[in-house]
Amino acid sequence: MSTETALWAVIPALDEEETIEAVVADVRAQVDGVLVVDNGSADETAQRAARAGARVVAEPRRGYGRACLAGARAAPAGCVLVYCDADGSDDPQALRRVAAPVLAGRADLVGGSRARGRQQPGSQLRHQRLANWLFAAAIRRGWRVAVTDLGPMRALRRETLLELEMQSQTYGWPIELLLKAARRGLTVDEVAVDLRVRAGGRSKVSGSLRASLRAGLCFTRALIVYGLGRQR
Repeated sequence: MSTETALWAVIPALDEEETIEAVVADVRAQVDGVLVVDNGSADETAQRAARAGARVVAEPRRGYGRACLAGARAAPAGCVLVYCDADGSDDPQALRRVAAPVLAGRADLVGGSRARGRQQPGSQLRHQRLANWLFAAAIRRGWRVAVTDLGPMRALRRETLLELEMQSQTYGWPIELLLKAARRGLTVDEVAVDLRVRAGGRSKVSGSLRASLRAGLCFTRALIVYGLGRQR
């Protein structure tokens, strides 16, 4: 695929052997390269991702933020990064649409909004939708960033991300990214994306009440530290 600026997909993955091959195959058709970050999987996620044609990066220290940053560091200099999940819930056809404003120079950071797209029944639980709405509303009102969702699909230039000096190691990563972008005057945009029911396994976030509460606490801490605190 020939573009002036290369588009690389980063897929954080933890124990996603059931879905990773199909996800990589679908994503490869949309981008110039695929990086799967194996975040300490105990199954064959890494082997199956490599077999499907992805470049596999090992980040054994578990944590969504750690995996996202490891993928950015491993990506080629000068490329645009587009992130998506490994569970098959994200629509790979949307990857290039999400990245298009960044590739064209119209935006610095673009998020894929599931709230603006179509959602298959059962693809998001009620408490997930509520939490996304609450935190997105807080960012809109407190920091004047027009976001409607905090989904996993987002695009930005590799160097832009590295310059933000991301610190969040777990689920606070999307909040930190948005708040740092806002405080540094970056242009933030959204593109509607569809959401599908995950293809296999149990969600790391919504699969249990404990995991959901932990993610909510990470979001809240990131709002306080990077939105109200001095960290930039």
